[in-house]
Amino acid sequence: MADFLKNIVGGSKSPDTPIPSSDSDFADFADAPSPSPVPFESVAGGATLGGPAPTSVPYTKWYNVHERYTLNDFRAEGVILGIIAVVFTLHFIGTKLNRAKSRAWIKAHASVLTSEFAAVGFGRTSEKTPEKLLKAKSLFEYATYATGRQNVAFMDVKLTLKKRFNPVMTLIETALSFFFDSFGAPEDSVEAVIYPFDGKEAQIVPALPGAAELRSKDSKSTFDGFVWAVVNKDKMKQLREERYDLSITFTKDNSKLPIWATVMSESAEITETLLTNELASAIKKAGDLFDYIIISDQPVDKPTKMDETIPRKRLYLRYRLPSSNNYDDLAPLLSYFVRISDHLASSAHFRPEVIRKVRAVRDENIKQIQKAAEEEKAEERQAERDRAKKAKRDAELNALDAKAQKKYLEREKEKELRKSSKKQTVRA
Repeated sequence: MADFLKNIVGGSKSPDTPIPSSDSDFADFADAPSPSPVPFESVAGGATLGGPAPTSVPYTKWYNVHERYTLNDFRAEGVILGIIAVVFTLHFIGTKLNRAKSRAWIKAHASVLTSEFAAVGFGRTSEKTPEKLLKAKSLFEYATYATGRQNVAFMDVKLTLKKRFNPVMTLIETALSFFFDSFGAPEDSVEAVIYPFDGKEAQIVPALPGAAELRSKDSKSTFDGFVWAVVNKDKMKQLREERYDLSITFTKDNSKLPIWATVMSESAEITETLLTNELASAIKKAGDLFDYIIISDQPVDKPTKMDETIPRKRLYLRYRLPSSNNYDDLAPLLSYFVRISDHLASSAHFRPEVIRKVRAVRDENIKQIQKAAEEEKAEERQAERDRAKKAKRDAELNALDAKAQKKYLEREKEKELRKSSKKQTVRA
């Protein structure tokens, strides 16, 4: 028994016998010598690795970029860079031209604005050079503002110039204007809008120290409401289509005006009062750059609600800028436009017969709006009744069982058939 146990635990083996390890599979490499680095040999025609440096380097194109590439390899990049350079150059030149054109306009009209208004421009800076009076809203839009004048609450002026910084867009807009009337050709223009006090000085400027004095003069700044305009005949059709206020006027030529201009008015008496020799002379001097001057108490868009029929008096002036930046012929036009509010306050008070004729068109439009509003309310009331009737019918139907519901629907169908037969009999 003892011998058997010795055999199991390995007791029968000699103590000198080595015990096999887990790495016995690599026993074949146990007697292999340790590896040693092999010295590098010099490369033929090149540098010697691990040895002395070669005396010379062989010639290869890899070290000469100008021999590996030619200009033809960079043709696409050159085209892209050229286009970018052209775009940036045109953008810079166009922006500079627009800025110069706007500065030329404000320099020519700064004396008129500063002499007629107490405050011109948007800033509060004490430096009131002409350039400071105009504000750039974008690369092609400039604006100024003026206030502080008798009979004028304030005036907005907007310059819209060609997009010279983007010739592609200018060409597209020019091409579209040839094929579609809705697209206007790019042009340099000025539009001024005057908001008259019309007897509301105390409400508009209640915080001024002289508000009490203004309140006593309220009646002197009022004038009758009407629509009157002098327009360039080239713009007449477009204005009549785009502006509701001018659509209610009639057109008539006047001997005081050049042949390319005409009057749009609601009454001949209004024309006699407003078309002064000074205004006609300023229009003639401006030439065909003049687009229109409009005095209106009606909205530009046709009113569809009663709130929109409330008269709001506005004065509009628009003309195009000359390419030469010479405004000697256009300065009198803006000067008269600023002072026309004084003429309106003193002279635009007409006979009752003229006012009744003017108001007739407005009253007719108000009646149409009231009729449309009443019809809309009637439709809403009918829809409400129909909804209530349907809700009552659904409630009655849901309270019945299936058999009663069937009888209810049959009776309902018979009533509809009788109604339709009566309608056919009446038509026959």
